Formats: sequence, C-alpha cells, structure tokens
Amino acid sequence: MAAASDSILNFGISRSSSTSTTRSPSYSYSHRRRSSRPCSVRMQVSADAKTNNTFSLKNSEEAFSAAKDLMPGGVNSPVRAFKSVGGHPIVIDSVKGSRMRDIDDNEYIDYVGSWGPAIIGHAHDKVLAALAETMKKGTSFGAPCLLENTLAEMVISAVPSIEMVRFVNSGTEACMGALRLARAYTGKQKIIKFEGCYHGHADALLVKAGSGVATLGLPDSPGVPKAATSDTLTAPFNDFSAIEKLFETHKEQIAAVILEPVVGNSGFVVPKSDFLNAIRRITKENNTLLIFDEVMTGFRLSYGGAQEYFGIVPDLTTLGKIIGGGLPVGAYGGRRDIMEMVAPAGPMYQAGTLSGNPLAMAAGIQTLKLIKEPGTYEYLDKITGELVKGILEAGKRAGHSMCGGHINGMFGFFFTEGPVYNFADAKKSDEAKFARFYWGMLEEGVYFAPSPFEAGFTSLAHTFDDIKMTIAAAERVLLQL
Repeated sequence: MAAASDSILNFGISRSSSTSTTRSPSYSYSHRRRSSRPCSVRMQVSADAKTNNTFSLKNSEEAFSAAKDLMPGGVNSPVRAFKSVGGHPIVIDSVKGSRMRDIDDNEYIDYVGSWGPAIIGHAHDKVLAALAETMKKGTSFGAPCLLENTLAEMVISAVPSIEMVRFVNSGTEACMGALRLARAYTGKQKIIKFEGCYHGHADALLVKAGSGVATLGLPDSPGVPKAATSDTLTAPFNDFSAIEKLFETHKEQIAAVILEPVVGNSGFVVPKSDFLNAIRRITKENNTLLIFDEVMTGFRLSYGGAQEYFGIVPDLTTLGKIIGGGLPVGAYGGRRDIMEMVAPAGPMYQAGTLSGNPLAMAAGIQTLKLIKEPGTYEYLDKITGELVKGILEAGKRAGHSMCGGHINGMFGFFFTEGPVYNFADAKKSDEAKFARFYWGMLEEGVYFAPSPFEAGFTSLAHTFDDIKMTIAAAERVLLQL
C-alpha cells in the first residue's frame, strides 16, 4: 500500500476506494431517533438541561458523584473523567451496533468504539454467541487451550512482521514485553519514543506521552523514578533529523525505536510520506529493532495493520483492542529468532495468569473472521471519509479553522488551521472550542472521545444515515460556537 499523502491531515481525504460497496450491518438495532432541535452549546450541564425531558444527565451526575468516593477521580481510566471538556462523564448502560445508551436513557451515535475494539460494532450477535458457547466450558483455565492456537494462526497469517506471537492482557503489557525483549535481544539499553505517542503506563514509557497524560496536562507522572526513564530518549513525530541526531549521540546504545505508525493518542496524526521508510532504514543500519505499536492501528487501517497499509515491516509489533473483540487482551510478536528469546523458549521472562484466556480468544476469533470479509475496509474508508469531509466543510462554512483526516476506520480533526504533524502542532488546537463542540454534539446524540488528543473510530455497524445525522448535528453546533 502506498504511503499516506501529507494532505490527509489537511483535507480529511485518504486514498479513495476503487470499489463501491453497499455493505450493511448483519444485524438490526431498534432505537429512538433524536430530534433535530437547535442545541445549547456549553462547557458543562446547565440546570435547565438537567430538568429538560429531552436531554438530562441527572442519573449520570449522581452516579459519578458516588463513584468519586469509591474510585480515584470516579473512573478507572483518566480520560473518561471529562477533565478536558468540563462537566461530568456520562455513565453508559448498554451498547449495540453503532449506538450507546446512558443511564438517563439518552442514545448516542458512538465514534469511540470502546477506544477502538468495536470495529464490527458493539455486541455483535456472532461474538455474543461465541462467548456464550465458550462460557459453558469455563471462563479461565490458567492452562493452554485450542482457541489460543486458532487466534495465533490468524494473527500470524495477517500481520507481515509476526512469525510468533505471545498473548497478554493489555496494550500496556504488550509494550512492556516488547521493550524488554528488544533489550534482551540486542544487549542494548536505550529506547527512542516519540512525543505524544502513548504506549501504556509502564514507567519507562511515561515520558512526553499522549492520551490521558496529555488530556490532564501532566508532563510526566509522579512516582516514576528517574532511573526508570534515564534510558528513554524522545523526539518529535515526523522529525527524522531529530532521530539522526539521537543515533549519532548514542551510537551502539539504542535497543529499539517504538512508535505508533499513525498516532492516535495526540489526536489523529499521519506520518509524512517517507518518515516510516527512513526510520526503518536507520534502525537496520544501527542494528536497532523497530517496534510498531499497533494496539490501535492493528486490523483497523487494513487487515494486516498499518504495516501492511504503508508497506513497512517492523521487527516487533504490539497489538490489542480489535484482537480481543471487546474483551481485555494484548499481544506482541515478531521475527521467530527474536520471539524465541521469550520464556519458556528463551531467557527473557514474562508471564500472565489470564493471558490467552478462552473468552478473549473466542471474541477475537469471531471479530477477525468478520472483518476479513470482502468490502470491509472499502466500506470503512467510504463512511469515514464522508464523515470527516462533512465535518470539516461544516466548520469552514461556519468560519472555524479546522483540519483533519482519516485512514479507513480511524479519523480525527483539530480546531486549528494545520497542518498537524506532531504533538506540538496538535496542542495548537483550540481546546476550549473543542469542549463547547463536544457538549453540543453530546446533546445532539453524538459521542466523540472527550479529549481533543484522541482519535475517533467508525465501525461496520455505522450506516450512511448515521453519518448524515452526525454531519447535520455538527453543522448546527458549529454555527453556534
């Protein structure tokens, strides 16, 4: 697949599909249609809104207030707390297809998709059936099961860089394992990561991270010892000259370069045309391993991930999200000679009680079967392209500076003229305006990520009606900002 054009992020246009498809979801979902009334755009829920029969968040507010006494910040992952957009989070009761419903009975078109896993839509009937059948045999064995073999074969056949794979329980765990493996294999200690790229909350990786760290404005996390990050080097994404300088300064010391091939934790940021090729070239020249963190992009940009889409094969790859079909999962894999260093085949130790548990394996198998069907990525490209194009055009008509883009089922936009090539560019986005836009869209029945520093996701369950409704809602909201 050809490299992404630098124009993707400016105009919301990715490669055009050569195949016209009318693919529709394989299940139906009955829902009430939201009204097309004008919305009141605000930073937080007003007293009037709480008593409005059409849109109330009273139950969510009460639930969140109680949660703050039970859990730090009232949530189990920081970005869910709505710190970046103000107000309190909505508390979800159920999901199905492209829709989610909160405990106040408000329904939303969902563009978060559980932060990426829901590529076939929420609670797909075939996934639920596979889980029900698997649960009859038990939920966790703590021992090998055949489902592990099946999913491993599917991952290996799909992802160009993976010859062997180790399943774990999260993307964080996958990245931890991959970095330890890189150091063990190369005998070197230093790693390079990119500013604004988030690879989980391991100590060595919480340096200039994106995602929730960016949302909360935390440059680094307290509690991380200096020694844990002393071998972590950072550079701006898309700045190859900075990488050259690091290799020159730290000759024969760099074990690995880890990156999101398309950044999703600083918003949606694509690589410049030759950036990934240049990184691949310099890592080979210096006997350094290249690690693609495809927790987000794996099986989303294409069936073989970003590495298949861009035609760049790393040494190691981390996965998560989609391969678990909505259940907790992670994986790291790569060349056989590297992976054979992992215990018990080799000396690099890593283990996990619930790794490869049968429920996650069953859900992942069914999900990968469904997205392998013909027309999947053409459909995602078409609906996501229309979505981003429609929002950006609505923003332009309303007089806002905006830029954005998409690749198949992953997208993003910023309230800045752009272009956005790295985290520093992303931070130029008008966060206050995004917050007002966010709450306006929420009232209109559209759920985006509650942070300007997170990518969005579409699914096979999203319909063209969903896209048209979202664009129409954006038009109304943007005119009032």
